[in-house]
Formats: sequence, structure tokens, C-alpha cells
Amino acid sequence: MSGKIFPKDALRVLKETSRTFYIPITFLQKDLKHSVAAAYLIFRAIDEIEDHDEVSNDIKYSILMQLSELFKHPFNEEEYLKILSPIKVKMPEVTLRLGEWVQVCPDSALSIVMNASSEMAFGMAKWSKANWKIHTRADLDDYTYYVAGLVGVMLSDLWEWDSGMKTDRELAISYGRGLQAVNILRNEKEDLTERGVSFVPDAWTRSDLFEYAKENLENADKYLENVDKKSILLFCRLPLALAHKSLKAMQGGREKMSRAEVAQTVDEIQSDLASEK
Repeated sequence: MSGKIFPKDALRVLKETSRTFYIPITFLQKDLKHSVAAAYLIFRAIDEIEDHDEVSNDIKYSILMQLSELFKHPFNEEEYLKILSPIKVKMPEVTLRLGEWVQVCPDSALSIVMNASSEMAFGMAKWSKANWKIHTRADLDDYTYYVAGLVGVMLSDLWEWDSGMKTDRELAISYGRGLQAVNILRNEKEDLTERGVSFVPDAWTRSDLFEYAKENLENADKYLENVDKKSILLFCRLPLALAHKSLKAMQGGREKMSRAEVAQTVDEIQSDLASEK
């Protein structure tokens, strides 16, 4: 499908920036693996702009909106660096090299990845401008859609592109939302103290947020029921297993899973891979 060679250096950057997804991405077969890896590197590049604590929300909004438009056209590296120039010195390697991640994506999957990147940049711009003020469940659904749910939709599109496998898009959104809700629970104190941001709707308790995460993770479990290709199923299993176990650990009063528990979960999924090949 693609004659492009995916550079080992790109996988190094992926491993350094997306530890949760690096291992599951390696489960995928060649062109799909390269497409998903390129997408995650691009998403991480955008996310570093949204998250940066030394860049004002107004500048974030302006840059992310420009990137949203840039992704709607054949990628222009010169234009990208021009857009990034006001904050370039503050940005990490993954963001500075975004053009390379676009280049290594297989051509026939590029429109799927670029459409998702454009939509994500737009959503992150919108929520940066709003200073991530989440008041209602609808707000939370909107935010978690843009930063994670749409990734689920993109993955479903890539599954269909790669092997013709059709999956439920609404359940795919829940898959992304569930993982993001667990992240919000894990980082709630840190987000509030370090960024002054709360992703918890008004009048919600932490218990309400646990229920939100649980509801979406249960839908994510249903999503996997329709995934019938082993390599894709294994890709989906690991982040979801980690999310379920993280939620259980936090409900038990711990801040997060231990490294040993994470390693054990990874080993279990990799053992499944070996036995199911």
C-alpha cells in the first residue's frame, strides 16, 4: 500500500512521547502501524501546544486555529514553521518535527489522519480560548470528544481503510472518552494546582466523574466486541485494560497503578499476542 520507509527515529520519538500507545502500535501490521504512529505523533505535536504553560491562551487559540486550516490542504512545511514561529523556541522535538510525521504517513491514509488532526486542532483552540471551563456534562462530552473521542473515530476509519472492518463510531468515541476520563481523574489535583484548570462539571463530585469514566469504559468494552482482527484487537486491549485497572486503583484510594502492575498488564497482553498469532 505504501512504499515509504518509516524511520526508526520516529518510533523513538513516539516511544518517548506516547508511552501508553507505543507498545500497542507495535502490534499493528505495517501500513496500519505507520498510519497510526504518524497520527499519534501529529496529535502529540498539537497537544504540546495546547498544554504548554508558558504560552497564553490567546496565542494557543490563534496558532491552533491556523493549524486546523493548514491540515485541510496539502501540507506546507514552510507555512507550518511560519505559524509556529511565535512559540517555536518553547516547543519540544515532537512539535518542531510535525512535518516529518505528516510525510511518513502512508499516502492513502493521509486524508483520514489530516481530517482528524484538523478537527482536533479546532477543538483544542476552542477550549484553550474558553480556558477549559467545563460547566456541564455537555461541555465535558465536547472537550473529551475533541481530545480523545475523535481519535477513536479516526482509528475506526483506519480499520476500515486497512481491512474493510466496520466498527460502531459512537462506541469508538466512548473508547476515547473513557481513556481521557481516567486521565482527568488521575491528574485532577495537578491540573487544578499547576494549571488552575478543572475538567469537572459544576456540582459534580469525584464520584460523578468515576461514573462517567465507568460508563464510557463499559461502552469501550462493547466496541471491542465488534473488532474481529487480532492485531487490531490487541492494539485496543492494552490501553483499555490499563484504563480499567487505573480506575480500580483510584477507586481503592491509590493515585495510580504501580509500575509492576503496568508491566504485568503489558506482559499479559503481549502473551495474548504470542498465543493468538
